[in-house]
Amino acid sequence: MSLRMATSRIAPRMMFRRSMATTVESSKGPLAGGTEAISASRPVLSPKETSTVKEPQKDQDSKIKTFHVYRWNPDAPSDKPRMQSYTLDLNKTGPMMLDALIRIKNELDPTLTFRRSCREGICGSCAMNIDGVNTLACLCRIPTDTKAESRIYPLPHTYVVKDLVPDLTQFYKQYKSIKPFLQRETAPEDGREYRQSPAERRKLDGLYECILCACCSTSCPSYWWNSEEYLGPAILLQSYRWIADSRDERTATRQDALNNSMSLYRCHTILNCSRTCPKGLNPALAIAELKKSMAFT
Repeated sequence: MSLRMATSRIAPRMMFRRSMATTVESSKGPLAGGTEAISASRPVLSPKETSTVKEPQKDQDSKIKTFHVYRWNPDAPSDKPRMQSYTLDLNKTGPMMLDALIRIKNELDPTLTFRRSCREGICGSCAMNIDGVNTLACLCRIPTDTKAESRIYPLPHTYVVKDLVPDLTQFYKQYKSIKPFLQRETAPEDGREYRQSPAERRKLDGLYECILCACCSTSCPSYWWNSEEYLGPAILLQSYRWIADSRDERTATRQDALNNSMSLYRCHTILNCSRTCPKGLNPALAIAELKKSMAFT
């Protein structure tokens, strides 16, 4: 399957070649949109033949807002990525960005593709870049200012499977590499569960809540340029979660796996990860604690 790379939104007029996906400007403006079809019965149209998708009717009390959504179809790999514009009445739409996307897909354009599942901020499926911030669409409220147009992209610096769906194969491969499960050989003396004191349990607060949405890792410049070797904020936070767990007996082994120049020490404390986390966690602090534990053992 052909893949595209989603880039950061810093320079909207800059054109990248090769696998880097960018928007294509037209004479009508930088965000002239259009629909596209993916089935054999509905052939893909050229940008000149497409147009902005709008709701069929407007009433006097309607609150019309425009959403610009990143589109790329792997069935037409020669076509460049573009922005598709949609208009919705906020009075008929739920309060969250995910509500808007679901309504666009159900009522305006069934070819729009994105991930979603729980709608509760638990699964991490709907992670995307909304108005320049990596977040979860189900937790991101739609700005009520109808004059401010919203822009929705896939997670930056990831290969794009289609539209708003990023390829997280490498991300989950790295997660698997840290062996994210309890490792011990000593059974409890009474044959029951492995116990922790309240103080030991509190060390895991702010770590176990991570839902692996990849918002923090894909906001990190160090991860953008070294994603093949640098584990990134999310995986390092998960790694520290097991190193800090008093029930685990493989702390030294886990630290040895990180004791190289790339896996951990590519972090330069930029703090994008902590600013963007939709769950309010602090991956930068976890990485600092991880470095500290490596230095004093």
